[in-house]
Amino acid sequence: MLAAAWRVLLLLSPPTLSTDVYRYVWDGRIQRLGYDPYLVVPSNSDVRHLHTAETLLMNHPDFPTPYPAVAELFFRAVALVDDSARAMKSAAFLCDAALVAILLWWLSASHRSRWWVLTYAWNPLVALEGAGNGHVDLLGALALVLTAALLTRGRRTASAVGFALAIGVKFLPLPLAPLFWGRIRLRDAALGVGILAALYIPFLGHGQLPLGSLGGYLVRWRVNAPVYTALEWVFPTKGLVGVPVALGFAVALWTRWHLAVDSPEAWAWPVATTLLFAPTVFPWYLVWVTPFLFTPRALPLAVWTVSSLAVYWPLPVWATMVVEYGPVLGVTGWMWAQSARARRATISTV
Repeated sequence: MLAAAWRVLLLLSPPTLSTDVYRYVWDGRIQRLGYDPYLVVPSNSDVRHLHTAETLLMNHPDFPTPYPAVAELFFRAVALVDDSARAMKSAAFLCDAALVAILLWWLSASHRSRWWVLTYAWNPLVALEGAGNGHVDLLGALALVLTAALLTRGRRTASAVGFALAIGVKFLPLPLAPLFWGRIRLRDAALGVGILAALYIPFLGHGQLPLGSLGGYLVRWRVNAPVYTALEWVFPTKGLVGVPVALGFAVALWTRWHLAVDSPEAWAWPVATTLLFAPTVFPWYLVWVTPFLFTPRALPLAVWTVSSLAVYWPLPVWATMVVEYGPVLGVTGWMWAQSARARRATISTV
């Protein structure tokens, strides 16, 4: 009830920390009017008549959309009801509520305390980026936690489809693919790939891949990414964009063979590793790991989801890095010291 109360207050307020929701409104609106968001550049004068007062507020109007097909179809579905920021935020709010329900089901089915749901419901990042800013990452997190819960229950086909839908919102969970090795059938994987490919069909037919400005985004944008920036300074090559995915994939391989399928860390750490080394780390990207923080070993990630909000503070870049990543390193060091002390105590007892 408390979580719902402050979300409603945010829902009724205009977005103040990000203008991405206005891009969502634009993408949904022009699809409804028969245009392809992967081709149309919002700032072009010949589409000026398609704008509303809200869509003129979007950021980076000189680029077509970078979002994958599932996100685009989601925007279109919302726009069919109402092409407004309030409608997009309401849709994110509903995804948020559905995610809470699925988490409760997963916690109950895995014989964990259902009170762990508060690690998600009371996380300020989720409320701000969902009901507050209407980010589509809530839809992706919903698909991903549903994927994990279904795989835990042995529903392989549905889990593969859920994973395909999560990738179709944003490509961020791609490194989690090793978690499905040996746990789903080949036909399940083929079905998931086929459904994702089919969702791109409405955007084909123009002689180019429907990726929009995604490539330019990966090459140009550098925000809140100290690790990637340092690597790029030492190794100035475009090939670095593959490093975060490769490292996330490697962590997923380790978790596949060392952690149980219902372990939330198995899902959280590969995504978090990818983000840690990514060229751009906006706070709302961390929404993807927030459903999996119901374990003490995920404490550093829980701290990061809160400290990442420092990006919104009017601080110098160096101070933002200290405020955001300092607590994460501190908690990680404390946990490592506690673990080392416990190991030494065990050895001395033996």
